[in-house]
Amino acid sequence: MAKSLLKTSSLSGRTKLLHQTGLSLYSTSHGFYEEEVKKKLQQFPGGSIDLQKEDSGIGILTLNNPSKMNAFSGVMMLQLLEKVIELENWTEGKGLIVRGAKNTFSSGSDLNAVKSLGTPEASDGMAVCMFMQNTLTRFMRLPIISVALVQGWALGGGAEFTTACDFRLMTPESKIRFVHKEMGIIPSWGGTTRLVEIIGSRQALKVLSGALKLDSKYALHIGMVEEVLQSSDETKSLEEAQEWLKQFIQGPPEVIRALKKSVCSGRELYLEEALQNERDLLGTVWGGPANLEAIAKKGKFIK
Repeated sequence: MAKSLLKTSSLSGRTKLLHQTGLSLYSTSHGFYEEEVKKKLQQFPGGSIDLQKEDSGIGILTLNNPSKMNAFSGVMMLQLLEKVIELENWTEGKGLIVRGAKNTFSSGSDLNAVKSLGTPEASDGMAVCMFMQNTLTRFMRLPIISVALVQGWALGGGAEFTTACDFRLMTPESKIRFVHKEMGIIPSWGGTTRLVEIIGSRQALKVLSGALKLDSKYALHIGMVEEVLQSSDETKSLEEAQEWLKQFIQGPPEVIRALKKSVCSGRELYLEEALQNERDLLGTVWGGPANLEAIAKKGKFIK
């Protein structure tokens, strides 16, 4: 097998950080003490993060705090990390849809938690920033293809969460708005960095500095979303999103997951490292069942 032949090069620190499950951006060397942050977040209950894993290899992650437009409580931030870890270990997973309960995506952070953590020293706010950057970066690097289903509003941190997904779909009446400037802050869950990658620096500056309300038509125009769905109904739009996602996850999990890892490498690593990692990932699927079956069907892909 090619797998045994492709273990000759040593992995760089960046490559290890990218693909070693469980590694985070921040540690004690950055002044980040995760267990202390978790204790503080535990003080702010409310809502839940629900994960449904289907036999098709599609998971559905639901932000569930409808009485507050699915705003993130401290407990929900903790549960999101737990679900990310669960998804990291879901070897049969191929795709994921992120949505909010009751036909709205998320209004960002729960203001009760924000007020309590808004100390003049800003240490608590910085700690939550690092916690959520850690979590959403791990989410972004999941070896499954993710899509945000934006129904209703995606505000503030909710808008930032959509940028951590590989794709975004919107219902006709939905809106995305980065309201951070109006709150006297900037995006802090990694939203600015990811938004620049998605729509470019000029458009990102307009969206952030103008606190623009991105309706589905404008979001599609600037490349923020892939498609505007036909229905605004909660159930029907989820079905549409599932059908849309299925076209990209046909095939065995090991191939889909290797593809996603390879794309992450191309985005985050230097050229030489990305090429080496692409080679190593090839070794995990070359000569495998899917590869051998495809070879047996030689010529049948040209139509």
